[in-house]
Order: sequence, then structure tokens, then C-alpha cells
Amino acid sequence: MAPVQGKRVKGVQVYRPFIYGTTARPFNDTDNPKPPGVPIDHTHSWQVFVKGVDDTDISYWLRRVQFKLHESIPNHLRTIDAETVIRDNESKPPSKRQKGFVVSETGWGEFEITIKLYYDSKSGEKPQTLYHHLRLHPYGRTEAEKEAMRNGGEVVAWVYEEQLFNEPFEEFFKALTTGVHDKGSNPAPTGGKGKGKGKSVAPPPTFTQDGEVKERSAMIPATTRPGHPFSKETEALEIKRIKEAEDKVHQMISEANKSVKAKEAELVRLKAENAAATASGA
Repeated sequence: MAPVQGKRVKGVQVYRPFIYGTTARPFNDTDNPKPPGVPIDHTHSWQVFVKGVDDTDISYWLRRVQFKLHESIPNHLRTIDAETVIRDNESKPPSKRQKGFVVSETGWGEFEITIKLYYDSKSGEKPQTLYHHLRLHPYGRTEAEKEAMRNGGEVVAWVYEEQLFNEPFEEFFKALTTGVHDKGSNPAPTGGKGKGKGKSVAPPPTFTQDGEVKERSAMIPATTRPGHPFSKETEALEIKRIKEAEDKVHQMISEANKSVKAKEAELVRLKAENAAATASGA
């Protein structure tokens, strides 16, 4: 990668949320029949992906994703380029367009997938690697969670992540922070070629009237919807669970301290009784 020209924007961090993971479905005769040519021992269809939260576009900062599958799979090293996805989507209706970087396969076994992220050349960032376990069978912390996944017909193993760009180069910073627009519309013109000195910083984007997030932003949905499990709502629930767990730990520590103090007091009393008994018997 050629060295990036320009200066870094000092003291600035920009983050962008994204999702990676797998979705698997068992073959059946009703809504997921096995396609012709699929090996007889393959039991599931599955996808591995990297995409934006709420299916927003992330190709303005992520240009290529490489998926390393199990070596028994033909062409087990798959590379998806943003330019190819964009070009292929141009001839498709909106409902059929590919969201993010996706590899679709079939199989019968679970394994670890290596996911390598390649950033826009203006970023000057080195590729980063993620690891994700392909899940084909329902899982969860409780049997109820497993049963809910089983009844849903899909085994979803998704991870919410935030990509942090620390002190990005000026040109990349501009690409990250300009052109915010509603989903389905074109970005507004970004203006001149200035480096940003003396210009006011745009206010954080707000939700649309329909409650949707905006493209080229760090927004996540306000509420959870089918197919979109990550939102401000789930964030609040997770914070609540962490707070409840923290309170429980503090309570357990307090009870343990009381128990220790009681045992220490009992030990002092027993030592005193033993000393008195020894003195009286002397």
C-alpha cells in the first residue's frame, strides 16, 4: 500500500458501527429446499458477512473483505470487493441488492472463519483480522434461548462491533464525516477542497421521521426490529443487565465481608475463652 499523503487530524477519533457474523438455516422441503448439485451430506445453507448496522453502506471506509473458510471447501479463500458489489447492485432492484460483504455456502459442520478487513486506501490503516465461529445448530445460555432459535428457523450468530479510526488523515476524515444522507437517497455535495480549518463542525445527524438511521453516520436504530437486533433499545437493556449484575456483585461482596467479620469476631471470642480456660487451669 502506497504511503498516504497529508496530515493527520490530531486529537480526533471517528468510529463507525458494523456487524459481522453468520446466519444458518437447515435444509427442509418447505421454505429451504436443498438446491440441485449440493452434496448429499450437506445439512444447512449459511452465510458469513460484514455489513453496516441497519444495512447501511460501509463501502466508503471498508473496501475489501477476505473470508478464509475451512480448507475442505472449494475456493476456501473468498475475497469480496466493494467496487464489485456496487457494480453488481446497479442492475438490481433495491430489494435484491446485496447488503455489505457476503459469502453464501452450504455444509454440515461448524468451524472458525477468519475475516480480514481492508480499509479505504486514503485511511492509511493496515488490514485487521477478526475470527468468528460458524454456528449451524441452536445455542444459547438457557434451553429457552435455544428453543426460541430453533423455532425461528435460523441460527443467528451476529456480533456488533465499532471500527475506531484514531487521528485519521485529513482526506479520509473528510470522507468519513461528510455526505450524511437518508437511506435510499444520494449524498449531498460536500463542497470545496479545503482542509476544514475555520469551518464549523456539522451537528450529529438525527433520525428520520420513520426512525431510520442515516447513511455515512455512526447512528444505530432507536428500536429493535426483526432482522435488526442491534439498537439503542438493546443497548439500554444490555446496560441495565450489566448494572443489575454489578449491583448483585456488590451485594455478594458486602455479604461476604459481613460473614468474614462475623467469623473474625467469633475467632476472637474463642481465643479469649481458650485463654481464660488455660489461665484458670494453671
